[in-house]
This record gives sequence, C-alpha cells and structure tokens, in this order.
Amino acid sequence: MPVHEIAALGAATCWAVTGLISAGPAGYLGAPAFNRLRQIFVTALLAIYVLATGTWRELDAGSAGPLLLSGLIGIFVGDTLLFAALNRLGPRRSGILFALNAPIAAVLGWLMLGEDLAPMAVVGIALTVAGVLLAILFGKRRAQLHAWETVKGPLWIGVALGLGAATGQAIGSIIARPVMATGIDPFLASMLRVGIAAVCLSVLIQLPIPAVKPRAPLTWKVAALTALTGFIALAMGMTLLLFALSGGKVGIVSTLSATSPVIILPMLWARTGERPAGGAWAGAALVVAGMALIFMR
Repeated sequence: MPVHEIAALGAATCWAVTGLISAGPAGYLGAPAFNRLRQIFVTALLAIYVLATGTWRELDAGSAGPLLLSGLIGIFVGDTLLFAALNRLGPRRSGILFALNAPIAAVLGWLMLGEDLAPMAVVGIALTVAGVLLAILFGKRRAQLHAWETVKGPLWIGVALGLGAATGQAIGSIIARPVMATGIDPFLASMLRVGIAAVCLSVLIQLPIPAVKPRAPLTWKVAALTALTGFIALAMGMTLLLFALSGGKVGIVSTLSATSPVIILPMLWARTGERPAGGAWAGAALVVAGMALIFMR
C-alpha cells in the first residue's frame, strides 16, 4: 500500500478542511484577531512538544534569527493576508490563490539562492498561473448564491490580498530553507516562526487602529473552532506531511500535498449544496498539473 502517498493526500485534505472551518470564525473575529488566537494555540501545542522531546537544545543564535524573520514575513504577514483574502473571496478562491506560493517560491529560489529552474518547471509555473486565473475568473456559475461564492468588495483587493499571502509564504520559506537544510527539528522551527507571529499580532491588536481590532467578542464556540483549525492544519496535516516525506519521493509527495484546491471542491459542494462551476474544476486541475511539473525534477 502506498502509505506515504496516502499520507500526503491526507495532509492536503487536512488543509482543505481547515479552509472551510476557518471561514466562519475568521469572518466573525476579523483576520488579525482570528490569526492571533490561532497562532497562540498552535505555539502552545508546539512548545509542549519541543519541551517534552528536548529538541529545544538544537536551537542556536545562528538559526534563530532567520527563523524569526521567516515567521515574521511568512506567518505574521502571509497568514494574516490569507485570512483577510478568505473573508473577501471565500475558501475556494483564497485557497487557489494561496497555491501560487509554490511557483513564487520556485522563482525566488532561482533568483535568490541560485537554484535550478528547469524548463519543465517554467511550464509548470505557467500552468499554475493559468489555472488560478481560470478558477478566479470563470469559477462561479450564476446559479451559485452561497455567501462563500460572493466577493465582498472589489475583486482586485481580494486578489491582491491572496497574492500578498502567497508571496509572504514563499519569502518565508526561502528564508527558512538554509536553516532547515541543517537538519533542525521542524517542530522547533515551526514554534519559533509561529511564536513570533503570535507576538507581533498581539502587539498589532493593541494599537489604536480600528481595522485590526476584533470585530466581535470572543465566544467559546469561535475559540473552539479556531483552535480546531490549528490542530487540524498543524498536529494532523503537518505530521502527515512529515511522515510522507520520510518515505516517499519528494516530488510526488509535494504534488499530492498541493492538491487542496481540488479536494476542497467536493467539500464545498457537500457543504453548500451548490456544484462548483466547470472553471473551478478545470482551474484546480491545472494548478495541480503545474505543481507536478514544478516538483518533478
């Protein structure tokens, strides 16, 4: 049985589920407040693991700085923009825009780290961009009336937020990549990255800026759903991905774990009762095909 490949699909499924669960609490609290609560919970989970296993001993000053900077850009900026895009565009559009982090990271790796960018990878980047454009512009039928398919405000603002989220995630990955290549424990690295994001968001929310304040008072239900998104994405999704990478081929695992834009479509269909448009399916398929070409080196 291809257990490692199944685990990679499991990780993608976890991230698709997270996108659906996040829509409610992120819209209720607002992106900064939702992301802060989520990051505090995730940091606490990671801290328990790091302290229990003793992996904190692997940390040194040379690796802490880049990881903190990576978290500042990739999670504090990237995740906050992602949930702002989610509130404007819904889980389908924001998820497929966020998938652009892979081709953006490939281009940045070529420009900044001198990594090879094979001709097939260039074709993959073009396919991914084409798939995202197709899904955004032709991914909704007129008969679809659910709130998740309604664009709140100008479309270009939501797209800009999604592109900013993908770019932030890609830059954060590029900064962290040399440190991760040293073999540092990934959960320790994640704790630092998520922790600095939680601190920055906590400071941001204290500033006298109405736009970053919580939109509504926190309830137990919203807190539980927010914590659940962190648990599914990190404790389950990341663990499955790490297991998949431990025994599967990196290209195949990376491609399978990037299938969230496709996996979320039948979930949306079941949740809303509205069949996604043909453009949504075709765009998501192109994105996955592009990912395959980018990662299959």
